[in-house]
Formats: sequence, structure tokens, C-alpha cells
Amino acid sequence: MKKNLNVIQIRGIKGLIILGMALCCLFVGFIVFPGWLAMHLWNFLSLICNNAIPSIGIIQGVLLWGIIIASYFIFKKEKIVVCVKSPKGLSEEELKTVFADIKKKDDKIVQAMLKARETELQIQELEQEKTEIQTNEQQSDEINKHPNL
Repeated sequence: MKKNLNVIQIRGIKGLIILGMALCCLFVGFIVFPGWLAMHLWNFLSLICNNAIPSIGIIQGVLLWGIIIASYFIFKKEKIVVCVKSPKGLSEEELKTVFADIKKKDDKIVQAMLKARETELQIQELEQEKTEIQTNEQQSDEINKHPNL
């Protein structure tokens, strides 16, 4: 179980503004700026060719950059593999260690959640015992029906 878990918390309007700024910076840094460079490179080639090809704007430059990146990934020799799988659930022992760590905190909500979890485990144990008793009774009834066996 990983104990060094980093959690990013967004609190209030300030957190949303910072998140928006970070996403804008990533968008500009990885999409718009390379598109701007592709636009200038294309327009420079247009001037060299005596305007045989038309010049382009920033939107066409971003599209040109997208075409370049898509072509790179399509014709690259190594294939990209994307694996999607659901995470495995925690075992009972791992859950017990997590709850033991949580029990150390004095929070009313956490304590209520812990009591609910303990009650849930007790209910599961009672249901297992009930099914075991029922199967034992069924087996004993089968034996009593056929005393010659």
C-alpha cells in the first residue's frame, strides 16, 4: 500500500483561478507556442518560395502543429500502448491498518464512519455464520432422510 500519497486540494475561488491559470499555461506551452513557431516557419518558407504558397495565421499554425504531432505518433516505430484497468480493492488487513491510522484522529465524522464499518463487518460475520448453520442443517436433514447411508 502506498503511504506517500500526494493530494491536490482546490479550495475556493482562489484555487479555481490557480487551476485555470495552470491549465492555460499548459495549453499555451504545449499547443499555442509550437503552433506559433510552425506558423512562422511556414511563412518564412512562403517568402523563400516567392509567395508560391500562401501565408497562414495562428489558427492554421496550431492545426499544422497538430498535423506534425499526429504524423509523428502515427509513423513512429514504437507503438503506444494504453492500458486501462480498474484498481484492485484493498484487502481486509490493509483496510484494518488504514482504519487503525484513522482511529488515532479525534474527528466525530471519522468516528461515526468507523463505527459504521465495524457494524458492517459484524453483519457480514453474522450472515456468514447464518449461511454455515443453514448448510449444516441441510446436510444433517439429508443424512436423517437416508439413515441407511
